[in-house]
Amino acid sequence: MPASIAALARLTAAADAGEVPEAADLEAVLASADAELMDVVAAAARLRFRRFGNTVKLNYLVNLKSGLCPEDCGYCSQRLGSKADVLKYTWLSPEQAAEQAAAGVAGGASRVCLVASGRGPTDMDVERVGKTIAAVKGAAPGVEVCACLGLLQGGQADRLAELGADAYNHNLNTAEDAYAEICSTHTFADRVDTVNAAHGAGLSPCSGLIAGMGESDADLVSVALGLRALNVDSIPVNFLLPFDGTPLEGRWELDPRRCLRILAMVRLANPDAEVRLAAGREVHLRSHQATALQIVNSIFLGDYLTSEGQSAKDDLALIADAGLVPLGLEGALPEDAPEAVREAVKVRRRGAGTEVAPNA
Repeated sequence: MPASIAALARLTAAADAGEVPEAADLEAVLASADAELMDVVAAAARLRFRRFGNTVKLNYLVNLKSGLCPEDCGYCSQRLGSKADVLKYTWLSPEQAAEQAAAGVAGGASRVCLVASGRGPTDMDVERVGKTIAAVKGAAPGVEVCACLGLLQGGQADRLAELGADAYNHNLNTAEDAYAEICSTHTFADRVDTVNAAHGAGLSPCSGLIAGMGESDADLVSVALGLRALNVDSIPVNFLLPFDGTPLEGRWELDPRRCLRILAMVRLANPDAEVRLAAGREVHLRSHQATALQIVNSIFLGDYLTSEGQSAKDDLALIADAGLVPLGLEGALPEDAPEAVREAVKVRRRGAGTEVAPNA
């Protein structure tokens, strides 16, 4: 029996028993052969469907303040010294943010993520975000709001909870041993402290990773197990978009098969967590996005912070074609073929029997 197949059996047993998996078994998943890829996907999918059924949670990002960040995170297009041609603007008003959030909620999002660039918020910033949370929830009662404002200090996590935030996101991004390679202006421990502060304040802790930054398999496994140890509720898995003008520009080391293995490893390491397919999925997974939905149970709808995603309409079609439904909209979507599918059926007018060149 191949080592990766034996590892999958042990990982599944550990998940069913609620035990911490062995790092060596998780590394075996990342090192598995292409001929074993569907076995890897199937093992992770079984856990996903047992825990979360056929639902997909839709999340929508609103970038409250873009660019001009004083931190030097090498992967980030908003970093100190970035020459990436991204949008740069100061704080949106609560009304502007609520208007942006409404678009995502109309598309089926049940969580709105309010993000602002910077090392961390001032107390005045926290109050400003509190007004935005109120505006978003006033326009869309029942929607969850996750704040992502950088490193928290003092009682800021408690204050955000008081102001109506449901969750707080602060990604670990990579393994502790590799962190100094991607950032020098704050530490891995700083990030852990913020995740713990959010957890302690009663906010749902959200923390994830970025793959494709030159990390090793051991690094990826380390951060996945670190997230498990922090008992985070949701894990966004991002795939590096190496923007021109950043230190990691030109680093293209991912392919769809590698991305599927990473997603499966994260699921097998964290079977009970909401695993979210995040930035870079369209670029790196390409035609395998639907396969990835068999592993994850959450995605971002539409655009990201500084990059554009595929249209929300295409996201919803992707979910429907995979036999899945947005969380909270079970039974609310039509079962007949979408108009775009019906319009795709066209009589051939080219190639054999015509004067028009064939489609080849």
